[in-house]
Amino acid sequence: MRPAALDWSVDNCTVARAMEILGEKWTLVVLREVFNGVRRFDDMRVRTGIPRQVLTNRLAGLVEQGVLRREPYREPGSRIRHEYRLTPKGFDLWPVLVAVLAWGDRYLADPEGSPLSVGHRDCGAEVHVELHCTAGHRVTDPRDLIPRPGPGAHPR
Repeated sequence: MRPAALDWSVDNCTVARAMEILGEKWTLVVLREVFNGVRRFDDMRVRTGIPRQVLTNRLAGLVEQGVLRREPYREPGSRIRHEYRLTPKGFDLWPVLVAVLAWGDRYLADPEGSPLSVGHRDCGAEVHVELHCTAGHRVTDPRDLIPRPGPGAHPR
């Protein structure tokens, strides 16, 4: 049986466009750190072991794409430096990171468990990502999803 997806083009696919920004492994690590409150270059570099030039490039790319913004600060007696803050576009990636964390916890965690968890500030309960259709139904089985052309799809 021929997959229906072969009937429409993916030339303007937003998944591919998003992965141009997020697809390199260090990018999500940088975002994890910023979401965890680690906003300064040297703190990120020491904590993650990301090579200096790689971190510089990832931060610059995330700023250029509007995911992060640079905020100046100055320690007493030092020059002005910048820390990195999430923009609204960056905050919208939080569910993506929670989903990646859950997948990693399920398949890649050490026997003692994950070193990171995400809790709800108000009640303290663990947070997880769920899928719901626009009619409000919870979707738990990936086989209940059907890819179909979106409004920007072009026939092949």
